[in-house]
Amino acid sequence: MSTENNQSTDEQRAQEDEALRVWCKKVAEAAGVPDLEVDLKTVLGLAGRAAHAVMRPAAPLTTFIVGYAAGVAVGSGKASPADAFTAAADAGFQLSRDAMNSAKPNE
Repeated sequence: MSTENNQSTDEQRAQEDEALRVWCKKVAEAAGVPDLEVDLKTVLGLAGRAAHAVMRPAAPLTTFIVGYAAGVAVGSGKASPADAFTAAADAGFQLSRDAMNSAKPNE
């Protein structure tokens, strides 16, 4: 029974990932960046961290700012798309960690 449930969960995750990839492709095309590759794991992980560290509305705000910052860095010639995204996402993850740690009572 457990193996069957795991397989069902894995299949559901694969279907959800595919639906998200299709959605991202549609949004990217509509936004004029049809070749954009979205790192779903990182973006969703960052959104989750921000939501838990701050509050739920921090998730879309954080991912928007990270994407915007990466775009500005690329547009100004300061970094490649991959490096700009990594640096901006790392900053978002660090701020989320800091927010989580500051929310803990001093031990």
